[in-house]
Amino acid sequence: MLFNSFEFLLFFPIVTIIYFLLPHKFRWFHLLVASCIFYMYFIPIYIFILFLTIIIDYIAGIMIENATDKRKKLFLIMSIFANVGVLAVFKYYNFFIQNINEALHLTNKANALSLLNIVLPIGLSFHTFQAMSYTIEVYRGKQKAEKHFGIYSLYVMFYPQLVAGPIERPQNMIHQFYEHHQLDYENVSKGMRLILWGLLKKVVIADRLNIATDAIFNKPTHYSGITLAIGTFFFAFQIFCDFSGYSDIAIGTAKVMGFRLMTNFNKPYHSRSISEFWKRWHISLSTWFKDYLYISLGGNRVSVPRMYFNLFFVFLVSGFWHGANWTFIIWGALHGFYLIFALFTKKYRDFFATKTGIKNNRHLNNLLNVISTFILVDFAWIFFRANNIKDAFYIVNKIFYIPSEIIKVIHTKKTTFLNIPDFLDVLLPCFACILFLEIAHIIQVKYRMEETFDKKSAFFRWSLYYSGIFALIYLGVYEKHQFIYFQF
Repeated sequence: MLFNSFEFLLFFPIVTIIYFLLPHKFRWFHLLVASCIFYMYFIPIYIFILFLTIIIDYIAGIMIENATDKRKKLFLIMSIFANVGVLAVFKYYNFFIQNINEALHLTNKANALSLLNIVLPIGLSFHTFQAMSYTIEVYRGKQKAEKHFGIYSLYVMFYPQLVAGPIERPQNMIHQFYEHHQLDYENVSKGMRLILWGLLKKVVIADRLNIATDAIFNKPTHYSGITLAIGTFFFAFQIFCDFSGYSDIAIGTAKVMGFRLMTNFNKPYHSRSISEFWKRWHISLSTWFKDYLYISLGGNRVSVPRMYFNLFFVFLVSGFWHGANWTFIIWGALHGFYLIFALFTKKYRDFFATKTGIKNNRHLNNLLNVISTFILVDFAWIFFRANNIKDAFYIVNKIFYIPSEIIKVIHTKKTTFLNIPDFLDVLLPCFACILFLEIAHIIQVKYRMEETFDKKSAFFRWSLYYSGIFALIYLGVYEKHQFIYFQF
């Protein structure tokens, strides 16, 4: 079920009202049934795959807790193998077979291996990682094995964050299902504001930007380098508004019922370095990889070359987690390279900034760092969004020829060769949406709106509410676009 659908508009209030009307002891069952209905709205049969992994991890958690040290590790490995195995079959099997077939073709081997005709279950990577965090935390002794099968199932299946996160840790979520949540005006108010803001980001901004990015990225050979650069710029904000919009709705939906989900985005395009970007972007996944993979590899407690390898490997895996395509692997590798290059050149960059006086001008230094970080992130998004490797490198090549295109515009005074479709109807509203988003972010930071909003007058608050609802109704794009991260 999509958050941006009429069905959810009915589903959410009905589930919430029933939740508060029910006695506390029945609420977990109500939420579990509602979560099953929510998930089965996509492809009903895949609920059995989800329950299979739930049963495996539930049993594994208990066995890990009761086992001796050696057997603990064995049970953990078996649990991880089961989770990764399901993910590998549905998400990566065809990728590996396709690459093997291409290799066989190059060596003139005619017998191609067969592909599986299966659809990737919605949000498989998300609930796989959430389930794995449970067994790992039980193994580390930071979480007691959950004996209540229904509560554990709800931890994995809680519908607000089931298909696209945030990826929650058991320490944060499981105990909340035992708590008795009262209907609270403050929770309802803050939750509904988050839902409205998330819908605005998704339906008004992301889906409008999608009109331009789809046209440009689906036929990149039809456009100039300038247009492709504009499309890449738009996609950076599209994917942010799409994914952070989902997170806002998820957090807000849970908040209305009294549940606390972790913050997943914190204005990532205001970052002054790639390292800071990954502390602000998809925080639940970044911390997952840091805690369970990077630190397990030794983190930064090893030699410098090994630390560089750890960083690069983690981001390579992160890219592969996002999708079974070489474009995602290159995207992850680029971010790994960015981080290593930043560490390797830090003293040289600091020396240059000091000598040129840039470091003494805090505002200029911060501005240049934000711009350079955004350019690097935006460049990497080309590989994330491109349909295939060929398209990605074509776009990169065309973008590097932008200076010659600008010279051509200056000499000929003609811009028709740019082939920008419907500038007033498509591109101008996209720029207006991005400008609105950034102004909203600046106001949020400068005036600490999240902290002081409830202190504002009722007239001020309700004016903003009605403005948001009006924008949602009259400016939204209602074509039921799936959230981008559903494919992961």
